[in-house]
Amino acid sequence: MDLAAAATHPGRTTPIADRTQLYLDGRWIAPHGTGVIAVEDPTTEQVIAHVPAGDTVDVDRAVAAAKAAFGPWSALAPAERAAHLDRLHTALSARAGDIATTVARELGTPMKIATKVQAGLPLTVLKSYVDMAGQPESTHTVGNSLIVGEPVGVVGAITPWNYPLHQIMAKVAGALAAGCTVVLKPADLTPLVAYLLFDAIDEAGLPPGVANLVTGPGSVVGSAIAAHPDVDLVSFTGSTAVGARISHLAADRIARVALELGGKSANVILADADLRRAVKTGVANAFLNSGQTCTAWTRMLVHRSRYDEALAIAAEAAAGQTLGDPFDEGTRLGPLASAAQRETVRGYIEQGLAAGARLIAGGLDAPVPDRGHFVAATVLADVDPDSVVAQEEIFGPVLVVIPFDSDDEAVAIANNSRYGLAGAVWSGDEDRALAVARRMRTGAVDVNGGAFNPLAPFGGFKQSGIGRELGRHGLAEFLETKAIQR
Repeated sequence: MDLAAAATHPGRTTPIADRTQLYLDGRWIAPHGTGVIAVEDPTTEQVIAHVPAGDTVDVDRAVAAAKAAFGPWSALAPAERAAHLDRLHTALSARAGDIATTVARELGTPMKIATKVQAGLPLTVLKSYVDMAGQPESTHTVGNSLIVGEPVGVVGAITPWNYPLHQIMAKVAGALAAGCTVVLKPADLTPLVAYLLFDAIDEAGLPPGVANLVTGPGSVVGSAIAAHPDVDLVSFTGSTAVGARISHLAADRIARVALELGGKSANVILADADLRRAVKTGVANAFLNSGQTCTAWTRMLVHRSRYDEALAIAAEAAAGQTLGDPFDEGTRLGPLASAAQRETVRGYIEQGLAAGARLIAGGLDAPVPDRGHFVAATVLADVDPDSVVAQEEIFGPVLVVIPFDSDDEAVAIANNSRYGLAGAVWSGDEDRALAVARRMRTGAVDVNGGAFNPLAPFGGFKQSGIGRELGRHGLAEFLETKAIQR
């Protein structure tokens, strides 16, 4: 690792200015709230910038602006909305490099992943909604009824810190394409990239009030958005516990919610699979973004006849997850987002070992950088499917490996979870893999390494959420259905 080179990388040395304003009704204005939020670089543990801590008055102002803008925006011809979003795509694309370096600073994502995923994927999603906004689904008839989709209204978007711009774009782009207006509250840990988005929104000249930004604590700003009588739909991504709280707030006023929550996804490796590819891909998936990925395949299920061989491959792959500065080209695993997240993950590793799991790689005594919120890539074997580390979302670089003896047992273990967000199946027989995939109670399954599709519906079963994002299904979340009888 060339840490000296990383320390002098322009992305690390360029100062990040404090952001002192909110974006309301088409302009940057001073917040009503007087507090500030410090943004930390989790690699250096130093504060790199501050943003406002908005309050309920700021939410009221943002919602009022969005409500006033809804009528004109929803009445635009689809081609006009598409043209606005296309200009936004151009303005945001010009900031792709800044987006990647900003996420590397405020989250710690290694630059290779920050460039490809944290910056690249949101641009892909936005472009997909440019296309969909210009080509709305046609109405259809059922008997004497004309069935039409109409924008739901004002959308309150509350987003997480792990993929800060992608999660924003999945909500904001879909809502705007549908004809809705938006009030966004980004995560406190990673708010800086949201400011880059709103710089682009301002440059693109979106009509005033169509998109509004209020930073601030979830307990204040998030709760105010969820409970606001003029917010027609709340779209939230985050923990199941907070999702439940938001659901209660919205339910008190009979408002719609769309929730993308936790995951504990199973990677099922059948006996006839290409074992090396399945295990190495599974390890890389589990540790993507330092394991801070809701769709991560954090439970590896391996047929008992190949279990020991799989553990050896997993240990080798985990050893290649080099920890370090995100701006070091050799880094594969950056820090966790905060000191609190690091301690939570370490606590889970302790619980797993205390419950009888066998340490295959990493662990609490593995070497990590002296500074930063690092946890080594950790693999635990012989894990009880009912144990805490096999049931709860750890949200860090911890993979558990569980043996099984039959396809039926593999499906039973995979479905033994309160979550159902993602998963994978590997087999030399694609029909066999598809049969297992169809039995898994989860919103998405990758067969033999199938690539992520940003046009496919994204969302989960059970406590992984309600509704879908991305593609046509994501657009439909922001529409109401009307029947007109003739």
